[in-house]
Amino acid sequence: MGAGALNHDAELPNPDRQRWLALAEKALAGGTFEEKLVSHTDDAIRIEPLYDRSVTAEPLARANPRSPWIVSQRIDDPDIGRAKAQALEDVAQGATGLSLVFEGAPNAFGYGLPRTAEALETVLDGVPLNRTQVRIDAHPWSRAVADWLVAFLSKRRSDPAKLNLSFGIDPAAIFAGTGRLRMSIEALQASMPQSLAHFFSMGVPGVLLEADGRVFHNAGATEAQELGTMMASAVSYLRMFEEARQPLVYAAPHIGFALSVDQDQFVSMAKVRALRRLWARVQEACSISASTANIHAETSFRMMTSADPETNILRSTIAGFAAAAGGADSISILPHTIAHGLPAGFARRVARNTQLIMANESHIDHVVDPACGSGAVEALTAELCEAAWEEFQRIEAEGGVLSSLQQGHIQKRVQAASARRNAAYQAGERAIIGTTHHPSKTERPVETLAAEPRPAFTEGVAVCEPLFPIRIDQSIGIAT
Repeated sequence: MGAGALNHDAELPNPDRQRWLALAEKALAGGTFEEKLVSHTDDAIRIEPLYDRSVTAEPLARANPRSPWIVSQRIDDPDIGRAKAQALEDVAQGATGLSLVFEGAPNAFGYGLPRTAEALETVLDGVPLNRTQVRIDAHPWSRAVADWLVAFLSKRRSDPAKLNLSFGIDPAAIFAGTGRLRMSIEALQASMPQSLAHFFSMGVPGVLLEADGRVFHNAGATEAQELGTMMASAVSYLRMFEEARQPLVYAAPHIGFALSVDQDQFVSMAKVRALRRLWARVQEACSISASTANIHAETSFRMMTSADPETNILRSTIAGFAAAAGGADSISILPHTIAHGLPAGFARRVARNTQLIMANESHIDHVVDPACGSGAVEALTAELCEAAWEEFQRIEAEGGVLSSLQQGHIQKRVQAASARRNAAYQAGERAIIGTTHHPSKTERPVETLAAEPRPAFTEGVAVCEPLFPIRIDQSIGIAT
């Protein structure tokens, strides 16, 4: 090759990329690059097939990067005796966290522990609290459940400062997921700082207030809609404490996050990472030293299918890996039979062991932010941050998250996103393995526990249009 050829290559912006593009166009044999190799997320974020490495990226670490993430198992059985046995079995077999899901919770999917202090105490009796995270899923009576938990810890003579707790108090998730609040928005905003003050004085570690995006995801929200709504919830907490003249620097570390991850591995990884950046940006805007976001990730309910439920194991494994590689602090994998009813022991064991294999055999936690520097994931993270910030600003302009929900603005955007996604599945532009693509020709029996679905929460003073969870296979009319 002569000097002229070398000089010609040097004039191109990226000669290797130009050569690759030319070869790709040739291989497409008539199809265009845009049609065949470029895709878009639900937020219209462009995804190219090839990215340059990002050399200036900084790693985004978990809150405790020296330890594996917390393997959290859902405890949601209405039968207290069975629930207690499940909790002890999960902890004995490697789970390091328990997510207590009470009846009426938006994330209970029709089941859940009875809403009593007895249920909480029975389930936690015998659980080694000093090495097991206990988190309460967002719940209409979460304030009462928090009191029950504190009373139980006092009986056990447990030092709260040595525990890892999450009380899951999230008015926005409850309002959206049930369509009800037990008091007016104004009364809630005025009373919350005072009602939570004694928790701060006790020095209780962990999460007191949670911004839960799962309600919005499972109703059909895009990634940016989920993240933007979570930011609006978190900022509403900061605003409450600011108005009560309580230092934000003390309040911020007690605000946590819960989000959904699905089978889109790279988008889910980017979503977890974007949440860390967004929370750091909010704290910077408030002129307080940044605390690391405490993120709980749960695999998507809307991606689960009733047909060929074993394919749900594959989807959940991808989602769980994405959560771990993206840097979630705790992860809960939904059992693969959840579309058929209350999961039995085998499905719960598969969900638990999926995480244990990733942590103890694959050692995904041994690298802090393995996606750092990946051109594709870094680009997705940055663009998700921008799209989520726009959604956050939109909600703020609508008066904040509770006001926006009461007026139906958030619901309209989520429903529109869900309709667009459903149309793509119905048109064959997107597929669900085992359901719309390669459907199983035979039905196999699915083991579930005997349990009657609980009625939806109907009490409340403030009312809005609820965002109920709905699986994609249901919404496109092919659920069995």
